[in-house]
Amino acid sequence: MERSIQDVARLAGTTSRALRHYGQLGLLPPSRVGANGYRYYDDDALVRLQRILLLRGFGLALPAIRDILDGGEHPAAALRTHLGQLRREQQRIGQQIESVLGTVRSLERGEPLMAENMFDGFDHTEYKEEVEQRWGADAYAAGDSWWRVKSDAERKDYAAAAKRLADGWVAAASDGERPEGPRAQELAARHFEWLSEAPGIPREGGRPAKDYVIGLGEMYVADPRFSAVYGGPEKAGFVRDALRAYADANL
Repeated sequence: MERSIQDVARLAGTTSRALRHYGQLGLLPPSRVGANGYRYYDDDALVRLQRILLLRGFGLALPAIRDILDGGEHPAAALRTHLGQLRREQQRIGQQIESVLGTVRSLERGEPLMAENMFDGFDHTEYKEEVEQRWGADAYAAGDSWWRVKSDAERKDYAAAAKRLADGWVAAASDGERPEGPRAQELAARHFEWLSEAPGIPREGGRPAKDYVIGLGEMYVADPRFSAVYGGPEKAGFVRDALRAYADANL
């Protein structure tokens, strides 16, 4: 069964323009082009599009997605891998939801907080190996010690500050602000100060290093765990560009 480009765009929640762009990049060529120039897509193309959208959701750039799609892995096997990633993320988010719901109930009822349950799904130690690979064992040890000595209230305040910052980024990106504009740069300055609180990160002159700030922005886009915080890869790209502009001007 074949579907027109308009039907596929509607089903996938995207646009005909995006599908044509994917075709130009070699990501999603149409299954057939009619005599009238209309593009049509068969079931194999729909499976390919589903994989493209999943990988975009994981924060991968389009050239990297094309390399993966052209790697020869059977679509069903590849989708099983994606499914495993989605289920792990679903489990983590489910734990966070239950944790936050428990906190809300306790606050609304005036009951004591169950501190041992407040941070389910927030375990930073699961990233120990990754942090050590990126920035060294000393960076992880310093950050881990810094976090563990904080009280529950201090941890909650730090998480709330991060949430306010993320919400500010999402709102600015949604409003069409420019990365180098005053609103974005004010957010970048706040972000820089927020980063400055953490120990163990690469520093120059006592402040977060320029390369670190720029690299962190790139990671916000590339890593789906971070891009999700900022509303997806596109909005995370806004954060990256604003941080780079701030670093170029101030570091």
